[in-house]
Amino acid sequence: MKRGYFITGTGTGVGKTFVTAALARQARAVGQRVFAFKPIETGCRPTQLGPDQEELVAAAGGWQVGSLAGVYKFELPVAPSVAARVANVEISLPTILEALMIGAGQAELTLVEGAGGWRAPISDTLDMSALAHACGFQILVVATATLGTINHSLLTAEAIERDGQTVAGIILSQRPDDDLAMVESNLEQLRARWSGPVIALTSNPDVLDRFLR
Repeated sequence: MKRGYFITGTGTGVGKTFVTAALARQARAVGQRVFAFKPIETGCRPTQLGPDQEELVAAAGGWQVGSLAGVYKFELPVAPSVAARVANVEISLPTILEALMIGAGQAELTLVEGAGGWRAPISDTLDMSALAHACGFQILVVATATLGTINHSLLTAEAIERDGQTVAGIILSQRPDDDLAMVESNLEQLRARWSGPVIALTSNPDVLDRFLR
């Protein structure tokens, strides 16, 4: 498998798609061909691309079609396993990995965005960590930039490392109205407690360059 990252989050709505799309655009800006893949999306129409999948496809250059633009789409905005059960669908890791191998074979950098957080269930026995393990990439953890992120980020990183996988970095998804003093304080506290790269992503994607070398 070529270079890539699995992007997980400390929860739902923390900015995973924002970060993944920014990584894809920045990689393309430095001349890399990118496969940006969200295999499972809930809260969208099953007959069309979900909004997250659509954003990633556009960020990667619009070349992805069919299963390379997303394998599973579910209408209910709930955990993948719950949404799949209601839709009478079984999420299959081999099916996802088949699309992943095809897409990754056409790119220099592969970005796989998970749904929800590290322990979000995708079946009765598997959660998002199983998908990440099957993909075989290092993990990027995305978190909000303000209140609560120290605890959530560190717990997620600890869980990933306890599962025997490598965290490549923690990325705080900073919103324009976030309190800057709190963001800087959170960065300082996280860097003091975790040894890997910790950055805040705003509208300036240059901070992502360290993950694209």
